Amino acid sequence: MFAVYADAPHPDDPLAGLVVGERPEPQVPDGWVPVTVRAASLNMHDLWTLRGVGIKAERFPMILGCDGAGVLADGTEVVLHSVITSPGWTGEETLDPKRTLLTELHQGTFAETVVVPAANVLPKPASMSFADAACLSTAWLTAYRMLFVKSELRPGQTMLVQGASGGVATALVQLGRAAGLRVWATGRSEAKRALAEQLGAHATFESGARLPERVDGVFETVGEATWNHSMRSLKPGGVIVCSGSTTGGNPPADLQRLFFLQLRVVGSTMGTRAELADLISFMDVAGLKPSIGAELPMERAEEGFRAMLGGETAGKIVFTR
Repeated sequence: MFAVYADAPHPDDPLAGLVVGERPEPQVPDGWVPVTVRAASLNMHDLWTLRGVGIKAERFPMILGCDGAGVLADGTEVVLHSVITSPGWTGEETLDPKRTLLTELHQGTFAETVVVPAANVLPKPASMSFADAACLSTAWLTAYRMLFVKSELRPGQTMLVQGASGGVATALVQLGRAAGLRVWATGRSEAKRALAEQLGAHATFESGARLPERVDGVFETVGEATWNHSMRSLKPGGVIVCSGSTTGGNPPADLQRLFFLQLRVVGSTMGTRAELADLISFMDVAGLKPSIGAELPMERAEEGFRAMLGGETAGKIVFTR
C-alpha cells in the first residue's frame, strides 16, 4: 500500500530518512480495526521520529503520522485517538507508563490504511471535514487538556500563548477565545502575530517583549528560548502549563521566583479518549475549525516536512488521500 515512512533514524538530517513509497498491507489483530485514511496531520513528533527520538532503531521502517481521520469498513466516518495503552491497563491512558503513540510501536497514519484498537476510533461529526478532524487527536487534544484539565484558569482570566503559530499554539488561541479567556500571544514575526490575532488573540507581542501586565497562565511548547519570559510574565500564584520543548528541554529553573511567587509548573501530555470526545463536541457546538496553513496530497508530504523543519508553519499542515 502507499505510505510515507521513515526508513532509518537520521539524527542530524531527518529528511534523509523520509520515503514516499510502498509498504506491506497491515495485519489486523483481534480487537483492532482497519481505517481507510482520508486525512492526517503533521506534528513535530514526526520529525522526532525521523531523528530517531523516542523510537528504537529496530522499529524502522516506521510509517509516520500520529493522528488522522478516515472511514471504517462499514462506512462509518471516524476520528482516531492515537494514545495506545498497554494490554490490561485500566486507568487514565496518559498515565500508563507503557503507553505509546502511533509511530512509536505501531505504524502510523500517513498511509492508505492504518490499524488501531477498536476503542481508539470515535465518530466524526458530519459537520466536520476530514481535514479538520485530522488535526484534533494530537495538537488540539494537547491544547484542550492543557487549558481545560491542567491550567485551572477561568473565563475572564488572562492567558499567554508562547510562539503562537504552530498547531498546539493556534489551537490554544482558538480554544481560549471560545472559552471566554483574555488571550495574549507572542510570535517571532509580524505574520505569525497577525495569524494569532486573526484566530482570536486579543493582543500579540514580539517574542520576549515586556507585557502590559502579568498574566494568570502561560502555555509553553517552546522551551528554553521562552522559559525566562514565561516565568517573568506570571502573576503571583500563576501557572505555566508545558507540553513541549522544541528549542531545548533544559531551561533555567528560576527557583527563587518559583517559590517566592508561589508559581506552579504543570506538565501535560496528549489527552484521553474521553477528553477527545469532549473536544470534538465542543468544537461542533462552538463552530470552531482548526487553522490549516497547508493542505497537501500525501504524495507531496516532503513539502510539508520541509516547511515544518524550517519553521514555516501557520497552523496545521494536513495531508489528504
